[in-house]
Amino acid sequence: MVTPFDYDDGRGVDFEPFLAFLSAEETTDWFRAWLGNPDLNGDDFRVFGQDGSGGYAALWLARPDRSLVEQPVVFLGSEGETGVVARDLGDFLWLLADGVGPWEAATPYESERIPRPIPELTAVAERFAPTRRRPAAEVIALAMQEFPDFDDIIMKLCR
Repeated sequence: MVTPFDYDDGRGVDFEPFLAFLSAEETTDWFRAWLGNPDLNGDDFRVFGQDGSGGYAALWLARPDRSLVEQPVVFLGSEGETGVVARDLGDFLWLLADGVGPWEAATPYESERIPRPIPELTAVAERFAPTRRRPAAEVIALAMQEFPDFDDIIMKLCR
C-alpha cells in the first residue's frame, strides 16, 4: 500500500518517496555533480525520495553493521542544504506524520512551516514505529545531537 503525499498548496508534506532507491550509478553521478568532485562515489547513501525543489532524502550509511532502517536519514538539498533530519527510518516516519518534510527539518531557520499532524502519515508511523512517537522538533533535535558534524563532513568533500 502506498500512502500519497499531498502537498496541498503548502499545507501538506513536500516529499515524494520513490518506489525504489536510486541506482548506485545515478547516486554517484548526482553526488559527483552536486559536490563538484569527480573522485567521489555515492556508496554511503541510499536515496529514497525528493522534495519539490529536487533535493534528496537519503539513508546515510553511517552505522556500520546496522540495517538500513537503523541508518540516519539526511537531506541533500538542490541548493546545497544539508542536514541529518532523523536518527533512523522510524524517527523519519514520525517527522512526516507531524507534517514536516526533509527540507523543513534540515533548514528550520528558513522554513515558516508549522508542524501539522497528518492522519494518514500518522497511521503509517503508528504501524511501523509504534513506540517511537515524538514531535518533529524532538526528532530533529535528537538527530542533530547525534550527528552534529554532517555538514562539515559534506563540505570537506566539495571541490
